[in-house]
Amino acid sequence: MNPRNFQPESLMMSYGYKPELSEGAIKCPIFQTSTFVFKSAQEGKEFFELAYGKREKNPDEQPGLIYSRLNNPDLQILEERLCLWDGAEKCAVFESGMSAISTVLFEFLRPGDSLLYSMPVYGGTDHFINKVLPQYGIKGIGFSPGDSKEEILKKARNKGVKLVYVETPANPTNALFDLNLCREIADELGTKDSPVYVAVDNTYMGPLWQHPLKLGADLVLYSATKYIGGHSDLIAGAVLGNADLMQRVLTLRTFLGNMAGPWTGWLLMRSLETLKVRMTQQAANASQVADFLAGHPKVEKVHYLGHLEPGSDQYRIFKNQLTSAGAMVSFDIKGAEKEAFKFLDALKLFHLAVSLGSTESLAEHPAAMTHSDVSEEDRKNLGISEKLIRLSIGVENYQDLIWDIEQALNQV
Repeated sequence: MNPRNFQPESLMMSYGYKPELSEGAIKCPIFQTSTFVFKSAQEGKEFFELAYGKREKNPDEQPGLIYSRLNNPDLQILEERLCLWDGAEKCAVFESGMSAISTVLFEFLRPGDSLLYSMPVYGGTDHFINKVLPQYGIKGIGFSPGDSKEEILKKARNKGVKLVYVETPANPTNALFDLNLCREIADELGTKDSPVYVAVDNTYMGPLWQHPLKLGADLVLYSATKYIGGHSDLIAGAVLGNADLMQRVLTLRTFLGNMAGPWTGWLLMRSLETLKVRMTQQAANASQVADFLAGHPKVEKVHYLGHLEPGSDQYRIFKNQLTSAGAMVSFDIKGAEKEAFKFLDALKLFHLAVSLGSTESLAEHPAAMTHSDVSEEDRKNLGISEKLIRLSIGVENYQDLIWDIEQALNQV
């Protein structure tokens, strides 16, 4: 119950949890158990009837706890809290971001279908689309930020597209895709009896700065390892959407068995309490870092959403879809791999590591690391060059971050 319409950051401490059911503990305990005891055989029967969809839930009936592969209090409360940020009806938390992505793709695609997807995407997603799905007779059709609606439809029409998968902002270039346009394309490709759904990887913006479900998407996905977890100490993923579609996702998750465990659920609940504070500071730091990079003579170009040219199509999408420029900054260093590696090796405060969205600042080389498996042609066309460096900005003092970047650039 939310009588005052409290904001999500206020509800993260208590929503969905009843202390009286856990000896009065102010925080939800870790329910480190594989199975749960039924009060009676009849209760067990009723719980399983709901779990397997054999009957509809009665008005005042609550699904009971059965087995931690099906449900667990830590996971259940976490999923209820995550729904608050995105305005979703249901959520499913997974053991990794890739397990969330792969489960959605397997649930909504069948042999002979095609997937229409934005480019670039995270390297692991690219590998799954272009190396794994073809083994199941599923084809990926890519489209780029500059493609018009007509160009995209020309690629996709009569190709059996069943799902539009969009990563925006794109990793690692910060390219934006118009979600209203993606919705229009999906509707034109689908029919009432065979709809085409839109799934959006919102990892770069986290649950705070962009809400794809409110912009026409059917599903939103996260690597919860990133901003949701935010401390580089867990691996997790999440999918959110309306009840009907999420029931399909939850059912497949049950039988793939790739849900997150109670310890991960508990850690994520802890992290949600500081999500807005962390992300707000990270965005403020990123703005300072990006401004510094833009004025440095050894930097060729900065890829940062706060520097988009007013009046451009990318700027229009930014103003329509996002509430912040975020905390991801990529830049092209003057030179190539040699100069990029010199810079990365000279950093002292930034950590040379993949991943993003954590409290500490991270730096990596996409072409040689996270996106090394992307085809050379795609990397070239999408601007993932040897001179591109990706920074994930943390919560440190921004002046210290700038000092570190400056001293590293001076050694190139």
